[in-house]
Amino acid sequence: MSKTKQKPIDKLLEEALVPEDEQPYEVPGNWVWTWTGVVHEIVTGSTPSKRNSEYYGGAFPFVKPGDLEQEDSVIEASEYLTDQGKKKSRIIPRHSTLVCCIGSIGKIGFNLVECTTNQQINSLIPDKKAIYPKYTYYFSLSPVYQSLLKASSSSTTVSIVNKSKMSKLKFVLPPLNEQKRIVDKIERLFAKIDEAKRLIEEVKESVELRRAAILDRAFRGELGTNDPNEKGMLEESNVITKRDIVPENEQLYEVPKNWIWVKAGNVTEVVGGGTPKTTVREYYENGNVPWITPADLSDFEGIYISRGQRNITSEGLRNSSAKLLPAKTVLLSSRAPIGYVAIAANLLSTNQGFKSFIPSDVIDSEYLYWYLKKSKKYLEGMGSGSTFKEISASKCKEIKIPLPPINEQKRISKRVGMLLNNLDREKEMVLEVEEKLDLLKQSILSKAFRGELGTNDPSDEHAIELLKEVLKSK
Repeated sequence: MSKTKQKPIDKLLEEALVPEDEQPYEVPGNWVWTWTGVVHEIVTGSTPSKRNSEYYGGAFPFVKPGDLEQEDSVIEASEYLTDQGKKKSRIIPRHSTLVCCIGSIGKIGFNLVECTTNQQINSLIPDKKAIYPKYTYYFSLSPVYQSLLKASSSSTTVSIVNKSKMSKLKFVLPPLNEQKRIVDKIERLFAKIDEAKRLIEEVKESVELRRAAILDRAFRGELGTNDPNEKGMLEESNVITKRDIVPENEQLYEVPKNWIWVKAGNVTEVVGGGTPKTTVREYYENGNVPWITPADLSDFEGIYISRGQRNITSEGLRNSSAKLLPAKTVLLSSRAPIGYVAIAANLLSTNQGFKSFIPSDVIDSEYLYWYLKKSKKYLEGMGSGSTFKEISASKCKEIKIPLPPINEQKRISKRVGMLLNNLDREKEMVLEVEEKLDLLKQSILSKAFRGELGTNDPSDEHAIELLKEVLKSK
């Protein structure tokens, strides 16, 4: 039998180069556009049979998409194979680029240890005659390659880029020394950006610590707003009597002398919520009563809430345990989860996931709002239940509250609001900077693979010579 005749190098080279009119953009004269599969071996992972327990529980890393969060240092895996399991797998040598090609397309990792992967990952094993391994990793992160990946995905239920399609993705190839310079320049620039991001994380943590400190100091009388000459609420109000004061040995901490400790049931009316029958559609159609559920507060960033996702009718309200709550009622999610807080801006109602506090004349709504807001851990500790934790109405009445004179409550609310608004503005500025740093990384990657980082040396041997070496060995 005669051997298959080898194509001439010129023909192989023609097939290995991306036609000029198909190239994504122009690159320096000694670079070329080729195809991913020409300069890489592409290996699609697989999963050894889960029915055979002897394959699992060893020491060989079995990498899945979640493990790619380690980015350029994939060392650990969420699952490990035994030697038997390893023999059933496709081994990926260290310094390969691991690309998620099913589901989370474009998630990239670079393995520093020998491993295997599941079938969601295609691994690019570089031909080292033409590729500096870390170059593939960074090019795979670049906007152009990410765009090519996503454009090539086929989708029925889940997006996928198979091995065949991946091999035909365009890949820009500079001279080998230029690849090394590009990687070095990217890593030096990224290191500076990562240091800036680390400092930003410290600022963000500082913001949260300062927020907690402001709220803690506010309810200890330490914001500089307290007037010790003001009469306390026991002297000023007929609502509170000495019997309502929490005994000194049960108070949570010391407060100024003209403050007192009371329980929520002594200064508010605690009201539960309810849900009209879901089988009666008319209760939920054309209603005019805003009906709040904990989900409405999950991403709510204001203080006053005026409407939820649904309105119910007055008839629906009458046919449930829900109550019509007046404006300035403080709403507390009392289960699943405990701790969302808002103030009613107008008449509304809630489902049974809330306990609401209708304030008496001796407590300011915003003061109570901020106190409950800062007391999340204290409130969670009051919850009970096996399926989910819940604070009952009776326990809500037992919530201990430090109560200053009414004018001091208002001063505290105003001061806390101002200080936290300042912190929020600071955090927004920091987040804007963080977003710009992420965009800067993308800009660096874009420039790197266009030859615009100032690293290219036109005297380097043309990259086409690298391709020739690869093609000769095939």
